[in-house]
Amino acid sequence: QVQLVESGGGLVQAGGSLRLSCVASVSTSRFNLLGWYRQAPGKQRESVAHIGYDGTTDYAESVKGRATISRDNAKNTVYLSMNSLEPEDTSVYYCFAHELGSNYWGQGTQVTVSS
Repeated sequence: QVQLVESGGGLVQAGGSLRLSCVASVSTSRFNLLGWYRQAPGKQRESVAHIGYDGTTDYAESVKGRATISRDNAKNTVYLSMNSLEPEDTSVYYCFAHELGSNYWGQGTQVTVSS
């Protein structure tokens, strides 16, 4: 059974930075796509960033230039680093993993950015 466990959330001041981590219970090398999503209260879950098996990345326009996604298959971990945080970044951040025919989600980690 695949489990994804996020960590690294918390309260951050506007302009600050953080790094989220997501550890998988299985080898992340089996996933052709890893990513981060977020969901703010009253809003739909939205994509933040993805990283492919070959290291190709893509980012939401709202975080482009402020976010970096990376994966370390040796540690079964995917990371999301963000800087210049804004109150609008306040959300629950979810880790995502995709392999052929299956999607997996973590339980989420709260990020709150204070102004």
